[in-house]
Amino acid sequence: MARQESHNLPDAGTLTAMSEMYGPHGAAGDRRRLFDFIALTARLRDIERANNATPERKESVAEHSWHLAMVSWILHGEFEREAGQRLDLTKMLKLCLMHDLVEMDAVERGAGGGEPARFASLPAPLGTELLALWREYEEGRTPEACLVRGVDRLNPTLMRCLTGQGWGDMATDSHAPVDAEALDGLHLPRVAVSETLRTLYEEIRNASVEGGLLPP
Repeated sequence: MARQESHNLPDAGTLTAMSEMYGPHGAAGDRRRLFDFIALTARLRDIERANNATPERKESVAEHSWHLAMVSWILHGEFEREAGQRLDLTKMLKLCLMHDLVEMDAVERGAGGGEPARFASLPAPLGTELLALWREYEEGRTPEACLVRGVDRLNPTLMRCLTGQGWGDMATDSHAPVDAEALDGLHLPRVAVSETLRTLYEEIRNASVEGGLLPP
């Protein structure tokens, strides 16, 4: 007779009781912290970004992070060709997926900034790895980090063009409307790390100007 698997999931009260029973130390405590962190990352679906995902709704941080990973994977071969060296794709994907995890802490605290203490509290080696990756991304000290930072700047430009949102909701530091020159000043320093990224950015910018979404 075939074995039947149970599909009943524990409710929040059960999970809390399990957490208290396991306690903060040992393997069970480490597992609890991992489970809690998984639940935290799921909430990135609820945090909205300024640019649209479709003409009807904003993009979530989770969608943004996923698309950064996809773009980095698709363009990895071009990045290696340009760099003339091997680039660690696994590291790039991890950088994409974790770079905005701090957004969750910013929402909870009402402010951002500073090293994410949550990473350091996770069990090793995950906590150590996440903190090192966060520092690497923030400092932009490796080719992989510089490229992911460039892809991060490309994404909102692409989404504002694809969804027809444009830049009417944005202004420069002098409160002037964002035009093509101002957009270049914001994004070119990051995307210029790669000729492929720069070319793709310029195609998106020019299409936005031609479509009336961005003043020339």
